[in-house]
Amino acid sequence: MFHLILFLFFGAICMAGAINLLVQSHPINSALSLIAVMAALAGEFLLLGAEFVAAVQVIVYAGAVMVLFVITIMLLNAGKEDRTKGSRVAVLIGVPGILIAAVLVTWTLLARGQTGSVTIGALPGSPQDIARLLFHDFLLPFEVTSVLILIAIMGAVVLASRPEAIVHHPAKPEQPDQLPSARNDSPQLVSSGTGSGKVR
Repeated sequence: MFHLILFLFFGAICMAGAINLLVQSHPINSALSLIAVMAALAGEFLLLGAEFVAAVQVIVYAGAVMVLFVITIMLLNAGKEDRTKGSRVAVLIGVPGILIAAVLVTWTLLARGQTGSVTIGALPGSPQDIARLLFHDFLLPFEVTSVLILIAIMGAVVLASRPEAIVHHPAKPEQPDQLPSARNDSPQLVSSGTGSGKVR
C-alpha cells in the first residue's frame, strides 16, 4: 500500500511539473519544471526496481542535459514569451490528438490492467544489458541524439553572437603629442628703477 502511495505521489509531481512547464511564460521557469519532472520520473524508476535507470535519469537528464538547456537559454537571453491568441491549426490537430491519446490510454488500462504484480528486481535491467542495448542495438539513435544536441549548442552560440547584439564603441581621435612646457629655473636679474639689480 505504501508503495502505491509513493508511486501516485511521484506521478502527481510529474504531471504537475509537466503542466507547469506548458503554463509558464519564462523559459527558466519551464526548465526548472522539467527538472522536477525528471526527478519524479527517477523516483518512479526507483520504485519499479530499476535503480540504474533512476541514477542515469538524475545524473544525465536532470543534471547534464538540463544544465545544457539552462546555459542555452542564458546564451539566447530569452525573456518572457509573448502570449498570442493561438493557432487554428493547433486547435484542429491538437484537440483531436489529445482525445485519441486519452481513448488509447484508457483502452490500454482497461484491456491490459489485469496483469499481476512483479517483484522488484525480477525483470532484467542490469547495467550490462542496458549498455548492450544502448551501444549495440540502438547505437544509431543514440549518436543522432548527440549530434542534435551539438547542433543546438552551435545554434545558440550563433544566435547569441549576432551582429546587432555587439555594441560598437566609437574610437577616440588621436591627440597630438603635447610637449611639456620647459620651466626655466635659472635665476633672472631684474633691474629696478634705482639702478640696483635684484635676483629673482
